[in-house]
Amino acid sequence: MTPAQIEEAYSIAKERYGEYDVDTAEKMEQLKNISVSLQCWQGDDVGGFEKPQARLEGGGIQITGNYPGKANTIEELRMDLEKVYSLLPATHRLNLHAMYGEFGGKIVDRDEIEKQHFQGWIDWAKSQHLKLDFNATCFSHPKADAGFTLSSKDGEIRAFWIEHVRRCREISAFMGAELDSPCIHNLWIPDGSKDIPVDRFTHRRLLKESLDEIYSVDWDPAVLKDSLESKLFGIGSESFVVGSHEFYLGYAIANNKMVCLDMGHFHPTESVADKISALLQFSDELLLHVSRGVRWDSDHVVIFNDDVKNLFAEIIRSDALHRVHVALDFFDAGINRIGAWVIGTRTALKAVLLALLEPRRRLLRFEEEGDFASRLALLEAIKTLPFGAVWDYYCAGMNVPTETVWMDEVKKYERNVLSKRSS
Repeated sequence: MTPAQIEEAYSIAKERYGEYDVDTAEKMEQLKNISVSLQCWQGDDVGGFEKPQARLEGGGIQITGNYPGKANTIEELRMDLEKVYSLLPATHRLNLHAMYGEFGGKIVDRDEIEKQHFQGWIDWAKSQHLKLDFNATCFSHPKADAGFTLSSKDGEIRAFWIEHVRRCREISAFMGAELDSPCIHNLWIPDGSKDIPVDRFTHRRLLKESLDEIYSVDWDPAVLKDSLESKLFGIGSESFVVGSHEFYLGYAIANNKMVCLDMGHFHPTESVADKISALLQFSDELLLHVSRGVRWDSDHVVIFNDDVKNLFAEIIRSDALHRVHVALDFFDAGINRIGAWVIGTRTALKAVLLALLEPRRRLLRFEEEGDFASRLALLEAIKTLPFGAVWDYYCAGMNVPTETVWMDEVKKYERNVLSKRSS
């Protein structure tokens, strides 16, 4: 579309939304303040850079596909990320895993990582005007092969992972201080068993004890915020997951931590959107991992489906955009990885904008008056409003390509850069 066509389409959309007392300019200004935390692991298929040719191993998660052009070095990963950010409106964040440190060719075990191994990421983030989030990496390691880490009955295994997470929190606080923005340290562990255990209680008691030791050190929330991520099941942990939703929900509320809700970590018929208003009654903040599970936690690229639209609608309806942190968690090796990142991130932002454009005051009035037919009629009517014209206008105003042309940039980058990489 030409600038004139974008302007013309937006003018009509602005008028249409105005009929419902929605100020499109105001909503676009609100969207500018939303920062999505992009997952670094989409770029290299969750391999990390602890050793040459590192790849995802264990953890009950799986990546499929072998599309050419994945990042083989940190330099390539950063180059790819810079391309991705150039195609996104507004300023966003980067979510790192501990296995993405710069170890200088040395073997540095997880219980030995230090701030210096992530100084390069901090310097790069400063140069790109980005903020960082961080994750302990409790998978793809021999000491996770038995299926238990922080809940292991082996004291040496537990001590190893406690030290790893302790160091990760310290690194996170350093990142937050250096970048003048709280770094969210999210903790997910793969602990569980394939078949039915007899002693669930001890594993959960040990996990609680490990968490108590990890979180015994308090950090200023201005530099570090902690979150805990549950999961329904994984490959090899179909019958029992130690860190269930109920476990982490109880621990987080009792210990003033954030709950992380991953959209792929619940039963496919369970609504993550419905959990927002419930959890926010008891917790000041939440972390979201926006993902797309297809029959299980398959981590497909996020698309503009009902799950995503309902999720952000619930956040806006709860007036909770300032209390919910948005991160992405998907990884697809079967398509162009730059495209995967951009599709998923722009989808999340589109869902936020769509929710912001909802005529909330009018809908609430119908609801409070008991006029449910009018409420339903309005909810149906707004589905056909020219939302896409507002999105295109927003992107053009932020000097990034619109929906019809950004993929051309990705294809050009693939020809000039990705196609020249070794597999």
